Amino acid sequence: MPILVCVTSSALLLAFAESANQDQTAPARKSASPPSKAIERPRVLVFSKTAGFRHGSIPTGIKAMVELGKQHGFEVITTEDPTRFNEQELANLSCVVFLNTTGDVLDDAQQKQFESFIQRGGGYVGVHSAADTEYDWPWYGRLVGAWFKTHPRIQPAKINVEDRNFPATKMLPSVWDRTDEWYVYRDNPRPNVKVLMSLDETSYEGGGMNGDHPTSWYHEFDGGRSFYTGGGHTNESYAEPLFRQHLTGAVMWAAGMLDAPAKTKTKTPRPAKTVQP
Repeated sequence: MPILVCVTSSALLLAFAESANQDQTAPARKSASPPSKAIERPRVLVFSKTAGFRHGSIPTGIKAMVELGKQHGFEVITTEDPTRFNEQELANLSCVVFLNTTGDVLDDAQQKQFESFIQRGGGYVGVHSAADTEYDWPWYGRLVGAWFKTHPRIQPAKINVEDRNFPATKMLPSVWDRTDEWYVYRDNPRPNVKVLMSLDETSYEGGGMNGDHPTSWYHEFDGGRSFYTGGGHTNESYAEPLFRQHLTGAVMWAAGMLDAPAKTKTKTPRPAKTVQP
């Protein structure tokens, strides 16, 4: 029995030594790398709440924005719920579109959250009556660039495209003939923004701005990007190929997907947001 125990113990020790030797010489097993974060498409919130006049073209405009997002690689979320203007939800957005909003649509706390969103580099696109919104919020007035004053009847007009290098205007002719409702603004925004297009007041009735009549512009404002277009009153606007391209370029610039040439070429688009694990 002592001899058997000795032999068995020796065999076990030999097997253990061989196993240890194999572990030392085998290549180290790679540890599993952590899963990479999924890159999301830029998120765009289309906000269409009204507290005054309500445009009949809002559903058509929403439908168009959803279609444009699918075609051009940005996710569109639509709402008329102002409680969406909170820190958590705004943190996951690249751009907010005020689509024919009117009146007082955000309370004080929601306004502060939206200001913070812009200050963190967020984008804003105002469409048509976005300029007829939040008259008691001075910061918003500076963001949009000008507030609505009045308008003549819907009619054709000639638009002088002053800058054809910007993403929202590069597809346009130098003179763009369109039919829409042409706003007169309380003040001329030109001193504070970069005007893209202006109306030829001799081409229609009711110009109202002494011959210098901006109708679309952009500027970098309070840490973010702001774009406004006066078009978009009519249902037909959202079926016009050029107007749809105009909106697409605006959103893609405001969301950081595209840059304006030359003047802001040193700025890089904000990186796509990631899904937190």
